[in-house]
Amino acid sequence: MVSTTVARNIAGIFGNVISLFLFLSPIPTFITIYKKKEVEEYKADPYLATVLNCALWVFYGLPVVKPDSLLVITINATGLAIELFYLTIFFYFSPTPRKLKVGLWLIGEMVFVGIVATCTLLLFHTHNQRSSFVGIFCVIFVSLMYIAPLTIMSKVIKTKSVKYMPFSLSLANFLNGVVWLIYALIKFDLFILIGNGLGTLSGAVQLIIYACYYKTTPKDDEDEEDLSKANSQLQLSDNHGQAKRVSA
Repeated sequence: MVSTTVARNIAGIFGNVISLFLFLSPIPTFITIYKKKEVEEYKADPYLATVLNCALWVFYGLPVVKPDSLLVITINATGLAIELFYLTIFFYFSPTPRKLKVGLWLIGEMVFVGIVATCTLLLFHTHNQRSSFVGIFCVIFVSLMYIAPLTIMSKVIKTKSVKYMPFSLSLANFLNGVVWLIYALIKFDLFILIGNGLGTLSGAVQLIIYACYYKTTPKDDEDEEDLSKANSQLQLSDNHGQAKRVSA
């Protein structure tokens, strides 16, 4: 009989692997940016949002806040490093006004996380109080991140074409949500449960929409640049586990 700890660790390891795939999904976008030596119309917003999300979940998983959450730390710390690497490339190839915007947002996020961490450690003195306080912020921000895929889903419905919503990312989002949902249920964690419940729902809706509009997608209608931009937006969808794009 497998113990709950072992089962939870197995689920967490699978979640780490799937979440890593989601974090790495924007690589084609940054290869394009590197080759063209400019960011063009790509936006830094998804990566800035994911940095904040990952930073909060890393803090949530620390022993002083939520003990026995090592796998939450590993994937979110990895995701944080990857997103910062993306932003470094974005920053380097951006015009000065956009560099200023990215820099100010990053500073603002660091200040915000610092304030949350300070308040958590000074005002709350039990693990339950601390995890509840930080968990509320984590759920709020990860919920806001699900707004991004809604834009893509709306576009699929309007155009009756799934070329803007790659099946592999939609499936990964769904599986990521399911795995972390199982992780949260084995040793009940309300905040990981809420975040990944939303992720599972979002992924399921994407798959349903994909099934509905796959046959109506023009086979010769390929636009790699638009697809790359769609990948960037969908990457938000569960990175908190990621994922997104990562509440795990």
